[in-house]
Amino acid sequence: MCPSLIMAGVNSCPRLMVVSDLDLTMVDHYDSENHSLLRFNALWEANYRHNSLLVFSTGRSPTIYKQLRKEKPLLSPDITVMSVGTEIAYGESLVPDNDWVEFLNQNWDRNMVTEEARKFPELIPQSETEQRPHKVSFYIEKDKADEVIKALSESLEKHGLDFKIIYSGGIALDVLPQGAGKGQALAYLLKRLKTEGKVPDNTLVCGDSGNDAELFSVPEVYGVMVSNAQEELLQWYADNAKNNPNIIHATERCAAGIIQAIGHFSLGPNTSPRDVPHFSECKPDNVNPGHEIVKFYLFYERWRCAEVEDTDPCMENLKVDYHPAGVFVHPSGVERSLHDCINAMRSCYGDKQGRKFRVWVDRVSPVQMSSDTWIVKFDKWELSGDERHCCITTVVLSSKGGDASDGFTWRHMHQTWLEGWGVKDHSNWLF
Repeated sequence: MCPSLIMAGVNSCPRLMVVSDLDLTMVDHYDSENHSLLRFNALWEANYRHNSLLVFSTGRSPTIYKQLRKEKPLLSPDITVMSVGTEIAYGESLVPDNDWVEFLNQNWDRNMVTEEARKFPELIPQSETEQRPHKVSFYIEKDKADEVIKALSESLEKHGLDFKIIYSGGIALDVLPQGAGKGQALAYLLKRLKTEGKVPDNTLVCGDSGNDAELFSVPEVYGVMVSNAQEELLQWYADNAKNNPNIIHATERCAAGIIQAIGHFSLGPNTSPRDVPHFSECKPDNVNPGHEIVKFYLFYERWRCAEVEDTDPCMENLKVDYHPAGVFVHPSGVERSLHDCINAMRSCYGDKQGRKFRVWVDRVSPVQMSSDTWIVKFDKWELSGDERHCCITTVVLSSKGGDASDGFTWRHMHQTWLEGWGVKDHSNWLF
């Protein structure tokens, strides 16, 4: 039995499903500040997390996917498709889809593939972590690839195997079951969503290399090739989809190109809160607590980096959003009033100026408890220099004047360290 595709917070059809490759699509390895990725994170958590689905579709195996999660400020996806579409998993704990495994087992003989591949010295096996039950992976020089692919295909066909060979990045060659691949995995997920009565209103696929081409072939999806897309994907586009108005080649790199596509196809808000200098201008198209959470922590980051003005009116306006009797429970267990915490922020103004300091939130999950009260749970991440820390945060919000469109009042906040991500020195930890 496979878990439901829909996270608990989405009770209707997802507004949007974003299906994105990771390396050099969602993640720009040439952007040391992770600027575009953090822009996407803020946009997603503020406007989409509560009613949409985020899917990562990567060639990475689970091992090196988890490594990337530790290296980059990636959000937690609802669904993860790994190993070039041969593994599908759900949630943060990566619960496997056993139905997909059974489907791929049909007429697949991994040992036979490995045995035949050994006959080609041009094929250099990738690391053991990349050799998966339904994926046999190699490196091969670009000028030798076509000839070897042709010969290997003929050899495997003689054994009656159902397989496919995918070449990407000008170096990586993967042999998979015929029914596998990023496109087939997406088609399978969409079929499951339809069975559950949860078909997304819109689906946007995002990629940069040859192993992403199948994503763009899935019917009725929008697609974006990021500006830095590789030659093999652009050639596929020229040969197969040049006249398809639902696929664009973005002018922006990586995650910025994804944001650009959301706007181009009018799929929803495409202004990241990180791009708004004054938060009074930062308005979601539908009021939700997630936007309030993102807005505060962006202010908190900018405050400590001295990117907003340190003025008495600024602090007083901030206090208006916090109930006078509100309590903050620090991860160490110490309780302070929310207003005292706001006052304490004055002493930390600009303490991170000129330093690598970023704050982002993940898995923002609001639950409406009454007509004017929400409990919001999320992971709050803080990067300071090369150190990353995370705490699980629960906030109680109430709408002002009984109408959430007028904003929210913070009534209670409780934080606990996420295991393995705490800090030894609590003295400089705020919110």
